[in-house]
Amino acid sequence: MDILIVEDDAMHRAFLKAVVTNALPEGTCIREAEDGVSAVRQAEENESIDSVIMDLQMPQMNGVEAAKRLWRCRPDMKILFWSNYSEEAYVRGISRIVPDGAVYGYILKSAAEELLQIAMQGVFIGEQCVIDRTVQDLQKTAGNRSMTLTEAELEVLVDLFIGLTDKAIAHRRKISLRSVQARLQGLYGKLGLERHDIPTGPWGATFNPRSRAISVALSRGLVTLDLIAVEEERVARWLDETADGNGAQRD
Repeated sequence: MDILIVEDDAMHRAFLKAVVTNALPEGTCIREAEDGVSAVRQAEENESIDSVIMDLQMPQMNGVEAAKRLWRCRPDMKILFWSNYSEEAYVRGISRIVPDGAVYGYILKSAAEELLQIAMQGVFIGEQCVIDRTVQDLQKTAGNRSMTLTEAELEVLVDLFIGLTDKAIAHRRKISLRSVQARLQGLYGKLGLERHDIPTGPWGATFNPRSRAISVALSRGLVTLDLIAVEEERVARWLDETADGNGAQRD
């Protein structure tokens, strides 16, 4: 077995290495990477690597993007995500990139060492998916379509974070203004921000729906700051490409 530990914290890497030594068969080859970029490079250079323990939040390239690139070339790669984060944004991010039939796990760093050992053995030896109970609960919630944001609604939520106007969203997503407003209404509904649910006072509506949507999304973990940072870069490139202000739209 050839396993790659991907973790930007040196103490956590040392801890994982010790757990791997105790949990996996003698003779397991252990490699280390400090970030997603290094992980992808090592996997490309060493085809013998068949298993990965992956942190999620790392500099240069996060764990979701690194796993996406690894699975693109090696869909049989076994990946155990080990993270402090159980927010819905991370769970959704991983769920979107897992190839059919892939073996993976998701364990929180707060879990006991014994559970981490069991997860390693289950994923890397037993080739079974092992998911932390907290993450399982989020996956179940994500399966409830009446409450879960669609990809279109998530896109418009990200655009709200960045501060785009309705017209700018329409141009960026190449949809009509009416479609943008429909996505916003769907988003507000699932976040509990329908007009009749927003408290009012003698001054009128208490909350601005756009600002309130951002607050609720952060509290629910629907969006992470690293996701917004990536989207900021994409918006900057989009603005450069459409500097003339002309953007095709579709219904």
